[in-house]
Amino acid sequence: MKKVWIYLENGTFLEAHSFGADDTSVGEIVFNTSLSGYQEIMSDPSYAGQFVTFTMPEIGNVGVNDQDMESKSAHAKGMLVRNYQARYSNFRAEDSLDSFLKKYNIMGICDLDTRYLTKMIRSEGAMMMVASTQISEKEELKKILENSPRIEDVNYIDIVSTKEAYKHTDATYSKDKFEYEQAPQAEANIAVIDFGVKRNILNELVHAKIGVEVIPNDFDADVLISRYNSKEIDGVFLSNGPGDPLVLKKEQEQIKKLIAAKIPMFGICLGHQLLSISHGYDTYKLKFGHHGGNHPVKNAKTGLVEITAQNHNYNVPDSIVEIAEVTHTNLFDNTIEGLKYNDAPIFSVQHHPESSPGPKESRYIFNEFLSLIKR
Repeated sequence: MKKVWIYLENGTFLEAHSFGADDTSVGEIVFNTSLSGYQEIMSDPSYAGQFVTFTMPEIGNVGVNDQDMESKSAHAKGMLVRNYQARYSNFRAEDSLDSFLKKYNIMGICDLDTRYLTKMIRSEGAMMMVASTQISEKEELKKILENSPRIEDVNYIDIVSTKEAYKHTDATYSKDKFEYEQAPQAEANIAVIDFGVKRNILNELVHAKIGVEVIPNDFDADVLISRYNSKEIDGVFLSNGPGDPLVLKKEQEQIKKLIAAKIPMFGICLGHQLLSISHGYDTYKLKFGHHGGNHPVKNAKTGLVEITAQNHNYNVPDSIVEIAEVTHTNLFDNTIEGLKYNDAPIFSVQHHPESSPGPKESRYIFNEFLSLIKR
């Protein structure tokens, strides 16, 4: 292993060891509390532009495989871990995490006190950092970081979104057959606007008997409205994705048209945030975000607490209750996790009901979308 040097914008300077790609890379550091699923996390487009600190100390021990990819590539800037296990052991494994990171030019950093880093992020908030296997001088790394754009200044959606429309026909993964199920007969058809959609979101939509067509983020709302009026599609899904939703001005203008047309819509994570902004309620940035697979969320309708998967740095404002009903609330900090709009067939959630990785207690929400479309 080579040495790697890390400089954080609060002045912290660290030395560790590297696996994965040799590089000098700048991104935002966050922490993730999931106990498993490192491959799904690294291939989640929502992590574009970020270094992920894993609180789980042993990483790499189950290798990687093609079935667990959440997109066609891996998008995070890098991963910071306590111990990297080069020797993997799992009957589904096809390659090592080291090879996976090298394939997608992503840095792996190990032999770090990740508890120290996590406590720092909790105390001071998510921040920018630079890591390098090539540059060891603190002042030089500091200069690189100061001259690099911040994550909120970069439109990562244009990078991670599909460039061409396509149909998705896989359903959920069968643990008995070790393959993806074939699509059941669709009872409705939707357009999925890809801001960085995870594959398992598409799988769950298909499993809920919804026909899925994925379209790029530079969509034309007038075309979708025409397709809706001609009954070619029955609704629109707004996907998850990376970065600050406030920078997505063109997407917001198109979503406003869909709202005015009363098209049934469902949004997850970034889609949830964009619906809020498009209704006139701007999002705000959380101190260190929600990233992990163990966040308790209370369902206002049932009163039940669902353990959820989360990955977001931004949140909708409490003032949105003027136009929407809060359906879900985060029990860690009482932030809004779900909304049902009062005067439109639209609802959204901040957490990830598709899990991957994480618990599946919220997957019923995909069936609720089908019910909304049918109504």
